[in-house]
Amino acid sequence: MSALMSDYLLDRPGTSDEARALRADLVGRAREIVPVLARNAARTEQDRRVVEENISMIDDAGLFRIMKPKRFGGYETDFRTKLEVSRELARGCGSTAWASTLMNVCAWFGGLFPDRAQRDVWGENPGSRIAGVLAPSAEAVRVDGGYRVTGSWGWASGCLHSQWAVVGFPVPDERGEVVDQGLALVPMSDLSIEDTWFVAGMRGTGSNTLVAQDVFVPEHRVISVPAAIGGRYGTEHTDEALYRSAFIPVAALVLAGPQLGLAQAALELVLEKAPKRSISYTFYDVQTEAPTVQLAVAKAAALVDSAHLHAYRAAADIDQAAADGVYPDYAARARVRMDTGCAIEQAREAVRVLVSAHGASSFAESSPLQRIWRDSEVASRHAVINPAISSEVYGRALLGITDGVTALV
Repeated sequence: MSALMSDYLLDRPGTSDEARALRADLVGRAREIVPVLARNAARTEQDRRVVEENISMIDDAGLFRIMKPKRFGGYETDFRTKLEVSRELARGCGSTAWASTLMNVCAWFGGLFPDRAQRDVWGENPGSRIAGVLAPSAEAVRVDGGYRVTGSWGWASGCLHSQWAVVGFPVPDERGEVVDQGLALVPMSDLSIEDTWFVAGMRGTGSNTLVAQDVFVPEHRVISVPAAIGGRYGTEHTDEALYRSAFIPVAALVLAGPQLGLAQAALELVLEKAPKRSISYTFYDVQTEAPTVQLAVAKAAALVDSAHLHAYRAAADIDQAAADGVYPDYAARARVRMDTGCAIEQAREAVRVLVSAHGASSFAESSPLQRIWRDSEVASRHAVINPAISSEVYGRALLGITDGVTALV
């Protein structure tokens, strides 16, 4: 981030010194492995999956534990910490940051399930990672003790490095009529992975398609998505503030973390190269002398800072409500979606400004900027963080209208 922006800016007032110290420690661990992630970024993209060295280093640094319950060896941190760790990893590799971000938020989803389901995931293997897709793209039949599920789910970021998955499905009653939308915890050993992730950006996330064929899911490994959207979770551990956080605000905001890091990485690269680069067909021997470049980097830096401000305010809103044990009302949740959309758009625009300032060589295959640009353009279009839809939701909420666009608020 900009040297002018305080690390504590827009932190929630009740954040303890202990929590801040843990955050600084975890972000510091992420920062230490950024050079390795950057070195492996091209290979991650070429292989269309995160290099195992990256996964091992993130795991060894404890960064897959940030959203996991303390009961199973996790850190159970707040969402501000989650954003900062994701941002830091994205400074090295957008695909690695995205995949790890999704596995971490799926660990948070896991913490919403009943204790018995959580013990299925982490009881014997506390290091289990979870991938997931919320969309109910499956069919299910009610059977004794649970459901038999058949379907496929794309795009499951992190599935190549996970032992479990959370997947959406329409919940039927005994007559086969759909009565709910569920989220199920399923071991990866019950699923297959179809290689479908061929994209222009975020190529290394390995966000392939999960496939289930007549898989049995016991009742205790299912929670209701509509109930979760309303703040009613399956966990019995209601004293754990992290798992009182608002469902859709969390699911949306976590996706901003990698975008913050991509924009920050682009800014750092352009600032580093500007004193050594000329502007072709001008009298400027170095870019630093050109007002056009000066204005561009100023605009980009302001956009990067603004993206952080919106994302951190949203995180503070989520964390404060969870700490207070209050589930945010519709208008408050709509503002988090709006903040998330603003952060995404500002980070993406910052990258675009910087690519233009740097020049056409930004698009050389050897330049990290072209990968950052492609990663930002692709990731910023995830359906849950669609800025236009977020604006519509927030505008309607300000006018007292709480339906008609999406249930994901």
